[in-house]
Amino acid sequence: MATLNTEPNLESPDDVYEQLISTHRGLDDAQSAMVNAKLILLLANHIGDAEVLAAAMAAARADVAPDA
Repeated sequence: MATLNTEPNLESPDDVYEQLISTHRGLDDAQSAMVNAKLILLLANHIGDAEVLAAAMAAARADVAPDA
């Protein structure tokens, strides 16, 4: 069983961040939200482990809307 890795794991995190920002450059809010949704679904499919994805969703939401 795989577990969610929350430790730094990117070789070049600044480059990845710049790619993410560049991906959204020039988009309006609706287009940006659509790109985010598509990116999430593509990465979820790539991960392919429902338990890891559930842990990631819980971790992402934890400090935004705890116990909601």
